[in-house]
Amino acid sequence: MSLIKVEQQGHILKIGLNRPEKMNAMNRAMYHEIAAAYHRLQNDPELRVGVLYAEGDHFTGGLQLDDWAEVFASGEGIEPQEGELDPFHIKGASLTKPVIFAAQGICFTCGVEMMLNTDIRVVAKGTRFAQLEVKRGIFPCGGATIRLQREIGWGNAQRYLLTGDEWTADQAYQWGLIQELVEPGEQFDKAMEIAEKIANAAPLGVQGSLKSSKIAISEGQEAAKQRLFPDIRPVMASEDVKEGFQSFIERREAVFKGK
Repeated sequence: MSLIKVEQQGHILKIGLNRPEKMNAMNRAMYHEIAAAYHRLQNDPELRVGVLYAEGDHFTGGLQLDDWAEVFASGEGIEPQEGELDPFHIKGASLTKPVIFAAQGICFTCGVEMMLNTDIRVVAKGTRFAQLEVKRGIFPCGGATIRLQREIGWGNAQRYLLTGDEWTADQAYQWGLIQELVEPGEQFDKAMEIAEKIANAAPLGVQGSLKSSKIAISEGQEAAKQRLFPDIRPVMASEDVKEGFQSFIERREAVFKGK
């Protein structure tokens, strides 16, 4: 049985963790399947947005540590293979298409770190988060030490990174770590609702906006400013811009092709 479910719905790629009997604990095989799905999202021109979710009562209990010990001990980490893209964005290139995250139940360690590499987060009330690594003798190496303080502030991040304590969905919502807090069972549908809106928007515009935002975070505001007009120039020559203007004139919904 596949450790993840991958299904295309229109321009959306649904990527679901599918090891509920093990609380979706991530082993290396699951990592590679997720990485292959991310590569598909990135490289299929028909796909415009991804939704990362999980089957069962919990998003994930975290890494299956006995399967990862050798990776950590090597000092090199895990390398995405050909046809894969790292879902943690520690190795290799970043996605240029957005991912919506939907979680419920327990979302520990690698679940938090995958969430931090997504763009919009939808979470069920009662969801529990934690970076437990310091309680297991290690520290987070999937992006939490790099990204969590940017999301929730230095003190808040260190409060939980250094203790391994849990934090709640309510706290995550107050911090802005998640954007939608919904009733249990509604998280996937809400994520799909948002994904549909993104999929119906102009793909070149969506990807341009995401690119500029990521440059501002990784390289700084000045670098992002320098790229704004050079990057919008080819977009302005696209068929989608003509369609966007025409739909405005005709007072109808635009139908974009990503060209």
